[in-house]
Amino acid sequence: MHHRRIRLTSTDVSTAARLLDVADGLLRSAASCVRARFGDAAIDDAQLQLYDLALSRAELAASGSMATLALRADSTDIERRVACAFCAETLSSFRHRLSVRPADYGMTSADLRPMDDPFVASQLAADELTALGRDLVGASGTLPYRLDDEKRLMRDTFRRFADEVVRPRAAAIHRTDSMIPDEIIEGLRRLGCFGLSIPERFGGLKPDHSEDSLGMILATEELSRGSLGAAGSLITRPEIVARALLEGGTAAQQARWLPALAAGDPFCAVSVTEPGTGSDVAAVSLRAKRVDGGWRLNGGKTWCTFAGKAGVILVLARTDPDVRPLHKGLSLFLVEKPSTDADEFVHHSNGGTVTGRAIATIGYRGMHSFEMFYDEFFVPDTHLVGEQEGEGRGFYFTMRGFSGGRLQTAARACGLMQAAFDSAVAYAQNRTVFDRKVADYPLTQAKFARMGMYIAACRCFSHAVAQEMDKGAGQIEASLVKLLACHLAEWVSREAMQIHGGIGYAEETDVSRLYVDARVLSIFEGAEETLALRVIGKALLESN
Repeated sequence: MHHRRIRLTSTDVSTAARLLDVADGLLRSAASCVRARFGDAAIDDAQLQLYDLALSRAELAASGSMATLALRADSTDIERRVACAFCAETLSSFRHRLSVRPADYGMTSADLRPMDDPFVASQLAADELTALGRDLVGASGTLPYRLDDEKRLMRDTFRRFADEVVRPRAAAIHRTDSMIPDEIIEGLRRLGCFGLSIPERFGGLKPDHSEDSLGMILATEELSRGSLGAAGSLITRPEIVARALLEGGTAAQQARWLPALAAGDPFCAVSVTEPGTGSDVAAVSLRAKRVDGGWRLNGGKTWCTFAGKAGVILVLARTDPDVRPLHKGLSLFLVEKPSTDADEFVHHSNGGTVTGRAIATIGYRGMHSFEMFYDEFFVPDTHLVGEQEGEGRGFYFTMRGFSGGRLQTAARACGLMQAAFDSAVAYAQNRTVFDRKVADYPLTQAKFARMGMYIAACRCFSHAVAQEMDKGAGQIEASLVKLLACHLAEWVSREAMQIHGGIGYAEETDVSRLYVDARVLSIFEGAEETLALRVIGKALLESN
């Protein structure tokens, strides 16, 4: 059978960029309509509308990054094809969301008519998708990285470590729900992995007078390709703690803790979530009561990842129960405890205790997430981040850490998607069904096209956000790329499992681990709904 394949030009990409501008105008108009109709109650009463607009905002932003890449003078044919296909799918999805509930957004058929451009249908034609899928398989699903020699060496170093050290151990860690072995931890220590977000003057790898978000996400993606739970998430907690200390810690606290964190001794954890608050950080209720020489912590926390192995935990607690708004009554504490590989622990401090119990999970195994309970646990004044000046500023220090964590989580999603794509391709090229290789069926090829362009778009967008964050901007964009990449990771891993057929459901296959691991990505570091409604949606409303 003959498959047509067009060679796209900058004119095609320019058409995509023009339509993205039209869509952006419609998005802003829709957000204005929602705000006018619901006012200050929109975040609570127009959640379906805001969620759709937030997801569309993320897709449009990623499409813009892809169009920018494809418009470069040195862009390749496959880069232009992937960019146009992803832009076309974004435009199609966006138009559909508006047309389903046009009255909610103040839209008429005339308003939507500019979106009915032949470009969209041409890029999503069956022959085009199947041809793109075949070519992406030939390119291993990855487009050329735009990296300098230093960053290329960094990526290759972590890629080799993931292939040689992490992947051979990933399945056993997952199946036995065991702690990450020393071979992985010590190897990452030697690579300086824990110091990626810590300035060189404190023993880290980050330049003293500039940011290096790209280096951090390159390492994260490659390690996550090996295993999300056993490697890809190990540097997230040092990232969050380091940024909080750099934002609000005293000189003495920075001098004490940052070199130690960079060396991975001690390991650290972050404890923000509580059973009754979830992603509502401002509602944290664990109490910190001032006593002579320090504070007493009382209350519970949950989903504190790596709490057992950690020697210090960054804990968000309420130091002022009466101040309004609520987030101004929160402070951050550095809680020290012995490191343990056990699933349960108890530690005493000046008559108080902290206890921890690991939570059994379907995936994301290796680090273990804990329920925690503090009972009159004593923390000295020197362990309040910022000391006296830091009291009541814990929410802001936490958000500073989380912005980097969200970008890093997008990189984790990219690594997992790449692993799922690679696994699906390898299986499809070797499995014969009805006298034909699975990889030779058009439906499989179309799936590969979508998987490949989702990976490319999320990777391209995350690199663009890294550049913005290094300039001191990109806070909303970090939430956008986290929302999109984690949302798509579920689809990509699901399709990778589907391509495997029945064997994909067996625990012995890597793709089953990737599938359950992907499910956590839209939950932690800001749940999908919280990001969509209370971060991105709120920003959309405020900008109109």
